[in-house]
Amino acid sequence: MKINDAIRLDIQNSVLCWLATVDDRGAPNVTPKEIFASHGDDRIVIADIASSGSVQNVRARPRVCVSFVDVFRQRGFKITGRAEIVQSQESRFSELGVELVRMAGVGFPIRNIICVYVEQIARIWAPSYRLFPERSESERMRSAYDAYGVEPKG
Repeated sequence: MKINDAIRLDIQNSVLCWLATVDDRGAPNVTPKEIFASHGDDRIVIADIASSGSVQNVRARPRVCVSFVDVFRQRGFKITGRAEIVQSQESRFSELGVELVRMAGVGFPIRNIICVYVEQIARIWAPSYRLFPERSESERMRSAYDAYGVEPKG
């Protein structure tokens, strides 16, 4: 499966992604990640800023799930695949981390990159898409703005 423009748009419009891993006892571990991006058409890269548990879990059990939702458009994606940890001293770190470093700025040093190779992609839709199919995207967005008590810029 490949990352397409719809997935890229929802990544760009999502504040967080959620990375699901499995710990040593087989228990799921789901943690929010703020700095993430697509890389090419086959990978999601996630900054390890304070993700020791996720990194440890990925090293032991690389099957993961990443979910992200554009809360205003009320849609997103669930991506499953295999992850690997790319350490900051590895030569490919700078190539994989270009966008992550830009997003993090100087205030958040990136220790590692969690690189997820896409195997499966599934669309996430808010229930309103099924319950109210006649609603336009702008109506859905207005509803979300009202629910969250925010207004779009400009």
